[in-house]
Amino acid sequence: MPPPNDQPVAVQIGAGNIGRGFMGELLSAGGYRVTFIDVDRPLVDALADRGAYEVHHISNTGDEAVRVTGVRAIHADDREAAADAIAGCAVASTAVGVRALAAVAPMLAAGIARRLARGADPLNVITCENLIGAGRRLQALVWQTMERLADSGGAPPPDRSAFEQRIGFVEAVVSRMVPIVPEAARRRDPLWIACEPYARLPVDAAAIRGPVPHVAGLEPVANILAHQQRKLATHNMSHAVCAYLGYAARHALVWQALDDPVVEAEVRAAMAETGRALVARFGFDPDEQQAYEADLLARYRNRALADQVVRVAADPLRKLGPDDRLIGSARLCLQEGVDPEHVVGGIRAALAYDHPEDPSAVRLQKMLAEAGRAHVLRKVCGLAEDEPLFARLMACM
Repeated sequence: MPPPNDQPVAVQIGAGNIGRGFMGELLSAGGYRVTFIDVDRPLVDALADRGAYEVHHISNTGDEAVRVTGVRAIHADDREAAADAIAGCAVASTAVGVRALAAVAPMLAAGIARRLARGADPLNVITCENLIGAGRRLQALVWQTMERLADSGGAPPPDRSAFEQRIGFVEAVVSRMVPIVPEAARRRDPLWIACEPYARLPVDAAAIRGPVPHVAGLEPVANILAHQQRKLATHNMSHAVCAYLGYAARHALVWQALDDPVVEAEVRAAMAETGRALVARFGFDPDEQQAYEADLLARYRNRALADQVVRVAADPLRKLGPDDRLIGSARLCLQEGVDPEHVVGGIRAALAYDHPEDPSAVRLQKMLAEAGRAHVLRKVCGLAEDEPLFARLMACM
C-alpha cells in the first residue's frame, strides 16, 4: 500500500551504498517518504519506476529484507526538480563522498534560498560523509553559492543570520558496513543492496535547528568530535589493521582474517591502545569503550557480509595520511601517553600493502622503491623527521 500523501518528505542526496543502504532505510522507518537525488541515470530510473526497494540485513543468523516504500527519485541534472524537492522537504541528508560536496552545493543553495524566501520551517541537512568537518564545509559551500546566485541574478544578498539560524548542517557518524554489491547481483537487480543490521546514527546535537528530526536510530550527542574520533581511531583503525595484516597472511575476507589468532591478537591490542587514548582524551567510560570494541569485533565476524580484505585495505595512500586512521591514531596514543606498539604494526603492514589491482598501492610501492622510506613518511604520512613516530617507523620498516 502506498504511503499517505500527508507523510513528510525527506530528501536523500546520493543513492549509493550509504544513501540507499542506510539513510533511505532510517528515513523511511522514521515516517518519511524518501526522495533520492543522484547522478546515476539507471539507478534513478529504477527507483522512480518501482517506487520501492529492499535493504537486506545479513548476518550469521540469516537475511532479513526491510522494504522501503513511497520512494521518488530525481536525476541531479534536473536542477529545478531537485531545488523544489529541497525547498519543500522536512529533512535532507547527503551521502555523496567528500569530493562531491561542491557538486551538490548548488542544488542545496537553490532549494534553501526558496525556503528562506517564503519563511518555511527550519531545515536540517544531515551530512553522512567520511570527513570531520563535513557539515561546516558544506555549509560554507552552500552559502558561497547562494551569494553568487543572488549577485548574478541581481537579487538582494541573502540573509546570513536567517541562513545560520534556520538551516542546520548536522554532521553524522556513519558506522554501518555495506560491502561491495556482487556484479551478478547488480546485473539481476540494480537496486539490490545488503548490509549489516547496525542502525545507530550519532549526530551533532548543537547543529540541529528546530525540532530533532524523526529519523530512526538518530542519536544527538553533545560532543560530535569525540564520536568522530572514536570511529576513526577504533572502528576505522582496527578495520584497516585487520585488512592489512589479513592481506599479508593471504586471507581474502575480513572474517577469515579475524579468525586467524595472530591477526585477532594484533587487532585487539591495537584497539586497546587507541581505546586508552580515547578515554584519556575525551572521557569515555572505560567499560563502555571496551563494549564498543567488543561489538566491533563481533560485527567484523559477520560471515554473511563476505567483506573483502582488499575493499577495506583499498587506497593505502589516503589511509596513511597524517590525520587518518593509522598515523592519526598513533599520534593520538603518543599524545595521551600510550605506547602505540600494535598500531605501529598495522602501519607497517599498510606500508607493505602491494595489491596489484589497487592503483594507490601500486603508487605507494613505486614511491618506496624509488624515493625511499623517509620520503614516504614525510610526504604521505606527514611526519616530521624529529617526531618520535618517524624514527620508530624508520627503524621497523
